[in-house]
Amino acid sequence: MELPGDQRERGMNMNIAIREFRKDDISKMISIWNDIVEEGIAFPQTEMLDTDSGLDFFSRQSFTGVAVDTDNNEILGLYILHPNNIGRCGHISNASYAVAQNRRGLHIGEKLVSHCLQKAKETGFRILQFNAVVSTNYGALHLYKKLGFIQLGIIPGGFLLKDGTYQDIIPHYKILSNHTLCSQKAEYI
Repeated sequence: MELPGDQRERGMNMNIAIREFRKDDISKMISIWNDIVEEGIAFPQTEMLDTDSGLDFFSRQSFTGVAVDTDNNEILGLYILHPNNIGRCGHISNASYAVAQNRRGLHIGEKLVSHCLQKAKETGFRILQFNAVVSTNYGALHLYKKLGFIQLGIIPGGFLLKDGTYQDIIPHYKILSNHTLCSQKAEYI
């Protein structure tokens, strides 16, 4: 998305802090989240959040962070962090990111992902994995490459777009710890 020069300039000069969400953030968070669900091109969810379901959803995550313009307290975006699986795979995390429509292109997503990487490590996760990065989400693909994520391959037609067509998804991962993740190379058949 091409931004007008003054908006791009404003974005570069924003004082952005990322903090844990608070109950009074819920209205704006739900608006940002639902915009992406409604677009139907990035999030797998189809159901919109309301105040009760939104508070429950964001509270159940390992961490929910919000990006705030500290000059005016505007909520610019958010992320959720949680386990990707359970038990023996519970050390692998998963996350989703959402930036307000009128604030995209200002590197807020990069700040959210960078904060999430640190928070995931602090929380004890060893890997951050994205299961369903839609192949037409060029901004996310570029950002994840820039931040050192590794693509796992392509799942043909893995995402159902809002218009009823299917788009490929590209899972990604990034190792968060400095520990060796396995002591031996496994041989797979």
